[in-house]
Amino acid sequence: MPHLADRAPRPDSLGRAVAWMILSGASFALMGAMVKLATEASVPAKVFFRNLVTLVITTAVAWRSGHNPLARTPHRGLLLLRAFCGLAGVFLYFVALSRLTLADASLLNKTSPFFVVAFAVLILHEPWHRTMAPILLLAFGGALLIIKPGFNYQMLPALAGLGSGAFAGLAYTLVRKLKGRADPNQIIFHFSLVSTLVTLPFVLWHPLHVDAGQWLALIGTGVFAAGGQYGLTFAYHHAPASRISIYTYLHVLFAVAGGFALFGERPDLASIFGGLLIIAAAVGSQRINRERRQT
Repeated sequence: MPHLADRAPRPDSLGRAVAWMILSGASFALMGAMVKLATEASVPAKVFFRNLVTLVITTAVAWRSGHNPLARTPHRGLLLLRAFCGLAGVFLYFVALSRLTLADASLLNKTSPFFVVAFAVLILHEPWHRTMAPILLLAFGGALLIIKPGFNYQMLPALAGLGSGAFAGLAYTLVRKLKGRADPNQIIFHFSLVSTLVTLPFVLWHPLHVDAGQWLALIGTGVFAAGGQYGLTFAYHHAPASRISIYTYLHVLFAVAGGFALFGERPDLASIFGGLLIIAAAVGSQRINRERRQT
């Protein structure tokens, strides 16, 4: 059997990518709800369970398919870099979820497509279009309305949310760079393995003493994270990041509905306006990419 790196990459499929994005958005919104429900667990514990379930699933998939996800590969460094970027993004996102509404945290995390644009130019050497500059300014203007800078400790969770978007954008760009070099399960396996090993000492040092409901929330965090992670990785594997990143905003719609239904959360006017600016920027970015493909 030829090594994966020697195989020709499959052709892109926008339809499959969008379907995976829908699954990912719903799953990640439910994961965020589980994180907020697990109020008695620390952030490292939540990150641990978020990745432990995924590690079990990816290991089972590898075993069943007969592939060794730890087999020697010249792309190990790239796989580990993607893993650590993903871990940083998840940690910061969970910090934001602990203090912000589900919708606000999700919106700040979903600035990731705009970071993807920047990183795609730097890492993937995708062409830069000058009209992207005002689009990026519009997106980060929206992020500022959600952050509401006060230059005090109260804005730190919002900055963590924005930081989660930056690291997520870098991680997604690296997923695209790994196309044809590593299969999606191998990418997810490395991410979940690194994240589990890094957070395990914190869990062992501070054992959990929570009730059954909290345990269910922690397990749910891992289950829904696995669905979201697989959906996202397969989506970026099936189509260029610049074509499908707008569909990540389905997550925000699910998060708004979940935040209202489960926690009675209602975003304030500044957050709503900021979210609309971010989504408008995403639509503008998508239109620019479409026009570039047609010329």
